Amino acid sequence: MTTTMLRTAGELHARPRAGRRAVVMTMGALHEGHAALVRTAREIAGPEGEVVVTVFVNPLQFGAGEDLDRYPRTLDADVKIAEEAGADVVFAPSVDEVYPGGEPQVRVSAGPMGERLEGASRPGHFDGMLTVVAKLLHLTRPDAALYGQKDAQQLALIRRMVRDLDFGIDIVGVPTVREDDGLALSSRNRYLSPAERRTALALSQALFAGRDRHAAQEALRARAREVPATHARAEALSALGESRAAADTHAVAKAAPGSVAAVRTAARTVLDEAARTTPPLTLDYLALVDPSDFGDIDDDFTGEAVLAVAARVGTTRLIDNLPLTFGAAS
Repeated sequence: MTTTMLRTAGELHARPRAGRRAVVMTMGALHEGHAALVRTAREIAGPEGEVVVTVFVNPLQFGAGEDLDRYPRTLDADVKIAEEAGADVVFAPSVDEVYPGGEPQVRVSAGPMGERLEGASRPGHFDGMLTVVAKLLHLTRPDAALYGQKDAQQLALIRRMVRDLDFGIDIVGVPTVREDDGLALSSRNRYLSPAERRTALALSQALFAGRDRHAAQEALRARAREVPATHARAEALSALGESRAAADTHAVAKAAPGSVAAVRTAARTVLDEAARTTPPLTLDYLALVDPSDFGDIDDDFTGEAVLAVAARVGTTRLIDNLPLTFGAAS
């Protein structure tokens, strides 16, 4: 397969269409995480459909002091990666093509969800992101658009925009791709020195520590449900090594959904240790949130949640997250 490079929406609209069009939006500097998105898009589009990869560094979502000028631009390499992953088209418009006449006067507002976590750290970022996503969805006219779950808040906001504004497009989230040591793939990883990269591993390690604590809590809940509320139940729980808590079976059952605090503590312990290393990790936020609005969850929360972290190592800011489910059905 030979991938076609297009620069204008007119060129893209002139292409004959047969089957579904799936779009993967990127800012370039493609890596294996992007390739995974393209391969999934290929599966969705099928052999008769079309996969379009957009490459556009959006100036609207970079705030003052952020790395717009520093952001890597590697279009030739991007085209090669997109082609190998199964893309039919790389759509790489200019700023003038996307924003004719200058920055748009009318923009998409991310609302309250866009002011939390990443939005609090990067004011206006999500308004700029949603505005360009809306523009690119109109320019590319896809049936489905794919985004990585690594940018969980971005994905949640795009899903909300598409639903609230009736875009009529399927939004597909693709799991985070990690390197062998657990670090989530990111275009910004290339900025890390070897020592900084070792420190940066604390982000994924903190998430894994929270996940492991969560799994242990959920296993305890499941075991508590299986054993009758008798002396035998206390003995069974004690055998799990939770002797003091398990001795009071009522307390264990009541506290089970409250593993939220334990998950936060397990993750925070790893990050606090990384803050004392050389070079240090500087934590921006660690949060356990409801993906429907990215608000913090309470100890009695049940359902799908996201454990999210953002931090700086040196001059590089990194984010990561893991999905968790609290309170499996009885």
